[in-house]
Amino acid sequence: MRFTDLGVRAAAAAVRAGEATSAALVDACLQRIRAVDPVLKAWIHVDEAGARAAAHAADAAVHSGATLGPLHGVPIGVKDIIDVAGLPTTAGAREFAHTRPTRDATCVARLRAAGAVILGKTHTTQFAYRDPAPTTNAWNAAHTPGGSSSGSAAAVAAREVPVALGSQTVGSILRPAAYNGVVGLKGTNGLVPLEGVVPLGYSLDHIGPLARSVEDAALVLAVMAGRPLTPEAIQTPRLAVARELFARAETEMRKHLEAVIERLARAGARVEDVRLPASFVELADAALVTLETEAATYHAPMFAKYASDYGPGMAEMLARGLKRPGIEYVAAGRTRARVRDDVAPLLAQHDALLSPTAPAPAPAGLGWTGDASLCQPWSTLGAPSMSLPTGLSTAGLPFALQLVQAPGADTRLLGAALWCERALDPAPAPPMAR
Repeated sequence: MRFTDLGVRAAAAAVRAGEATSAALVDACLQRIRAVDPVLKAWIHVDEAGARAAAHAADAAVHSGATLGPLHGVPIGVKDIIDVAGLPTTAGAREFAHTRPTRDATCVARLRAAGAVILGKTHTTQFAYRDPAPTTNAWNAAHTPGGSSSGSAAAVAAREVPVALGSQTVGSILRPAAYNGVVGLKGTNGLVPLEGVVPLGYSLDHIGPLARSVEDAALVLAVMAGRPLTPEAIQTPRLAVARELFARAETEMRKHLEAVIERLARAGARVEDVRLPASFVELADAALVTLETEAATYHAPMFAKYASDYGPGMAEMLARGLKRPGIEYVAAGRTRARVRDDVAPLLAQHDALLSPTAPAPAPAGLGWTGDASLCQPWSTLGAPSMSLPTGLSTAGLPFALQLVQAPGADTRLLGAALWCERALDPAPAPPMAR
């Protein structure tokens, strides 16, 4: 197997066993980036010198018999709204917003402490909102990679790196994961610290990994959380299916996931149709009010000076947020709390709620990052959620399902996801990575 095909756990095990060096892993990633990134455009900054130096230090630690962390020697990409000491943070914006931090974000510091080697920074949409990054889809360069974690998803799918960090405020980890055929994971809101991360919505933001397996994603999330997150052992998962969520999907996606559900049922899952609480329909408006108000609060000083340097999507959103009255924001918060309470019993009775991650595979064109409406509710509620690849469309683009659990039930979600992953066919690599 090529080094670029190794996942996180396999790469760490190979380094630990002396079957590979971190330097060789980094070299393989750099060669892959040189080969495919001129088209893919997943990286805004590749820290070749820094990554090589860190890899050689990791290899020296192996030879010295030092205690090795769970990610020792493993290359990783970091979304460019997350601070890495010594590297620029651009947030996908123009020069007015650029910084060069001297300290790692907390999540990055924990990854380094676990032995990870920072390969560089991946492209993000501007300020992690809608204005697209230059990245293309790993399966078809004429299609969007999704956003806002565009570069992270494409880089992992194209085997440029085994794992990369993303952020999600609405659908920015799971949707690009779905569009590029990789695993995307966000934990409960607050599980991963946000210090050193450029905010979009203070109470909505999550940091999480994009990887190529559930176990790899779970391991990286646990390191960033600073505590174990062992997937629960689930023998016969109870999976809830809310048909009103499936109704939003396009026909081919819906038929595909119906077949996936049948396959999971044949493998032993207990699948139950459920109805979401009536209050669920109020959540989208509450999410919009919350996002616009919180984004405007952070960006107000810069927007007053540099409005013309913002992308049109971000500028329009901030202009609306600056006009929102406080009573709307408070009412939105109360709605979020009420819906969270209303949906909690349904989630507690099942190991996961299953739905499409997105209504369709990645749309054609690079001017729009796709529909995040099926991810938005769970970001708004702070609930852990995960996207798993499930196959390919007739056009050769990835399909995916989304699994959700209640806030705080991260290990239960991981157990259900691991069971589903094992019951399905392994996800293929995109043509550029074969």
